[in-house]
Amino acid sequence: MEIKIQGEESLEHAEQKVPLLLKTLPVSGTEEKSLVQKAISQTFQSTAHLANLLPTGTVLAFQLLSPIFSNQGNCDSVGRFMTAGLVLLCGLSCFLVSFTDSFRDKDGNVFYGLATFKGLWVIDGSVTLPSEVAANYKIRFIDFMHAFMSILVFAAVALFDQNVVSCFFPTPSAQAQEILTAMPVGIGVFCSMLFVVFPTTRHGIGFPLSAN
Repeated sequence: MEIKIQGEESLEHAEQKVPLLLKTLPVSGTEEKSLVQKAISQTFQSTAHLANLLPTGTVLAFQLLSPIFSNQGNCDSVGRFMTAGLVLLCGLSCFLVSFTDSFRDKDGNVFYGLATFKGLWVIDGSVTLPSEVAANYKIRFIDFMHAFMSILVFAAVALFDQNVVSCFFPTPSAQAQEILTAMPVGIGVFCSMLFVVFPTTRHGIGFPLSAN
């Protein structure tokens, strides 16, 4: 009987200790993150949200070609030139695509066009819009604002890419690292607020189509 009681007491004593040990024991491999590490983690988490403000094709092309052109961040002079050209071309694509729009005909077929100061110029030329309908698609000041913000957002996405950063800044100083970490976050927050306050009504190339 005494052995049984001692066994029960030791078992109860062990059961009482297990939850306390689980609460107090630190998990191996976890360390308190610095402010810079938290900011870097936050920037990577917000990359997908920023990419939603850009044409899908441009973002996919950039993400596919950036590790190839930059040799995964190990750039020489030629690789640096090619990476710079890729960033410029993708930024120009984001700017131009901001002036594209789409519409559906009576059969539900989708057609894309380029907005002009007179209306919408259909790219394939297979359909001609009436002048009064095409006038609804003409360029406005808000289009230039969205195009400029698209370039800024793409610049933030490019700064998220470690291949691009390592190519142009292989050994950044502490101050440069802080700028490279904080600048994309600031651009993302600023442009996201502007996109919410001044939303676009266009559904151009690479953007989701309207249900109507």
